[in-house]
Amino acid sequence: MNQLKNLLLLIISVGLLNSCYSFSGSSLTDEKTVQINEFPNNAAYVNPTLSQQFSTDIQNRFLQRTTLKGTKENPDILIEGEITDYSISPTTISSTTQQTTAGGTIQESQNKLTITVKVRYENKLHPELNFDRNYSDEAVFNSSLSQSDIEASQVKIATDRIINKIFNDIVANW
Repeated sequence: MNQLKNLLLLIISVGLLNSCYSFSGSSLTDEKTVQINEFPNNAAYVNPTLSQQFSTDIQNRFLQRTTLKGTKENPDILIEGEITDYSISPTTISSTTQQTTAGGTIQESQNKLTITVKVRYENKLHPELNFDRNYSDEAVFNSSLSQSDIEASQVKIATDRIINKIFNDIVANW
């Protein structure tokens, strides 16, 4: 009998807690629609696929992980911006060397990919939440990677991190 009472008390407690608190963690309560415009690549060094891929990835993040519906007319939320930096720079040169088959030596090194995106967020229902921010991230990789390998893997790492930051700033509002 005591076990039944405890079980009933637990069910009632969970029910009350669930009605008082949302476990989604989202600060988007009244917003129903979102418009995410294309993010043009205005960086000095242009990756030809970056603009389209970034724009598609950020749209997918919001449409798949929130209850927001995409729209092109009168959205509750507008997200737009531009890619302002895309650069690859050397970061380290190792003292480790490798012998080539031709008898030469190659010094190992690493490069860093940096991507910066400027984002303008407009919430028509809660204008106090509006912002203009720059988001930047990087991926460090071995300098032996080809340009196609960099664009296939390292760009995805950096842009996923940037999209996570944007998403968290808008949805979690932390």
